[in-house]
This record gives sequence, structure tokens and C-alpha cells, in this order.
Amino acid sequence: MTTVVFLLLPGVHLLDLAGPAQAFFTAGDLGHRYDLRYVSGAPSDGGESGVRPDAGVVASAQGLPLLVDTDWPGLDPEDLVVVPGWRVGGDPGAWPHLTAGTRERLRAHHAAGGTVASICAGADALGQAGLLDGRRCTTHHAVQDALAARHPRAHVVRDVLFTTDDGVVTSAGIASGIDLSLHLLAMRHGPAVAARVAREMVVYARRNGAEPQASAMLRHRSHVDDTVHRAQDHIDEHFARTLPLADLAARTGVAERTLTRAFTRATGVTPLRYQQLLRRERAEHLIGQGATVEAAARTVGFEDSRSLRRLRSAP
Repeated sequence: MTTVVFLLLPGVHLLDLAGPAQAFFTAGDLGHRYDLRYVSGAPSDGGESGVRPDAGVVASAQGLPLLVDTDWPGLDPEDLVVVPGWRVGGDPGAWPHLTAGTRERLRAHHAAGGTVASICAGADALGQAGLLDGRRCTTHHAVQDALAARHPRAHVVRDVLFTTDDGVVTSAGIASGIDLSLHLLAMRHGPAVAARVAREMVVYARRNGAEPQASAMLRHRSHVDDTVHRAQDHIDEHFARTLPLADLAARTGVAERTLTRAFTRATGVTPLRYQQLLRRERAEHLIGQGATVEAAARTVGFEDSRSLRRLRSAP
């Protein structure tokens, strides 16, 4: 079971936390279980009267107190650490400061090959651990200037929902934490799982198309055509197979030409092109994890690597 540690700091925004927590929790309902843990990371998060001796309380920005562990669980490289954002004031110097131990835990998890992620001002916590140096990152538009000033070696990207750079994933804030979580689920379990989580949560799987690392599934789900969604559900789940247009149309109950027109109108690409994008994205992920081009090609449904090489070189 994968562990997701949510590192909570004083003034945490509830939606920054609840959105991603719900996404991973919903994935568990679909057969991909996650152990969600909540820990504190600031010096002031000591235990309080009336709570467990191994726990503390973090006050949220919305006034709801949150019970957190004071000890971190053991983590493996496949586990995640997520830092939700907090309410920021006019003085960045008053933002929460991580303990030395927390900074070291963030660095150690990343150094071991683990992924660390942040929502909104939570990027500052990653910066305090030195994980933004030389890397692309983003945050809520209201604090981008402050983040760039506090961490001048970071490359703050503006007007995007999220960035990924060498195991460091940052999002713009508030609801975009859901988008970040769907992206992480798509990378771990495939686009079909992320699409099902999005639909269970009744959210649009949306992405900024200018970002090359954005999931193809998420980038092409910003529509309300249920027929096309059903077609995409099938392609998402079986993109490594041969999917004749006639079979896809029969599954959705419309004619082939009708499906092609509707699909292109809703997503900007044909069903075949959408399948190719999913194949290429999955292959790129596998290659990035050390697979050979030949092995990646077979995994995504090609008989040999030549088709994949042509697909990777296409615009």
C-alpha cells in the first residue's frame, strides 16, 4: 500500500488538503489503496491537553482544528509527501518555518527517489528544504512574486496549474491540488483510473494545454459531452489494444462519423489521435523510469519500436 504523508502547517487551507486527500481516498475505493497520514512540520505543533500524547493540533485557516501525528511513518521511494498551502499574509517573513528535522525528511525522501508535492504556498516549504533550487515550480498567483523573492534559485512558472521537475511537483493552489492529484494518479495507475476518480468526485479533469508534462487524458477532458466521455473511458482503459472505430462507436451507441465529429469537436483530436497520445505519454513515462524503447513500445501496444519512434518524433 502506498503511503501519502500530508505535511500540515499552521493556517493550512482546508481545500488544499481535502481535495488531494479525497482524490487518493477515492482511488482506494477503486482498488488502488493509499494510506493517508497527517503530520506536523512546524516548531509550534506540540501536543495539547486532551489529545493523544503522540499527536498535536494544527489550526486551519478556516478555524477547524486538525489532529496530526508528531512522528513520521517510515517511507519508501514509491510513497508521496504532499504539503498543502496555508493562509498567507502581507509579510512572507511570517510564513511558517519548518523544523530542521522536517526539512531533512523532505530532502531525504526526495534523495531516495520519492516524490514531493505542494499546493499553493506549500511550495515555500519545499523551498525551505532546498528542493526548489534550479527547478521549475509554481504557486498561487497571489504569492508567485514572494516565492521567487524567497527562493531566487527557483524557476517560478506563472499562469499554469502545475509543474513537475525531477520528482518535485507544485501546483497553483486551492482547487488545482485536485488537478495535481489526478495527474499523479494517472502517472501511477494510468489515465483510466484518474478519469474514474475525477468522475466519482464530479470534477472536470482539466489541464493547461501549454504545459507539455500535462496528462493527455486530463488535457482532453475539459468538455461535457457524455458520449465522448464514454468513448474516452474505454480508450483510457484499453489504449494498449487495437480499438477499431466501429467497435468504439457501437459501445457509445452512435454512428462512426457521428462519434468522430463529436469527439473532435469536444477534444480537438480524433479518437485514434487521442489513443496515440496516451500511448506516447505512457511510453515516455516508462522510458523515464529506465525502460528501453523496445520494452516501452511493447507495453503500450506496438509490435516493435519503429512505430513508437515515429510517434515520439511527431509534433
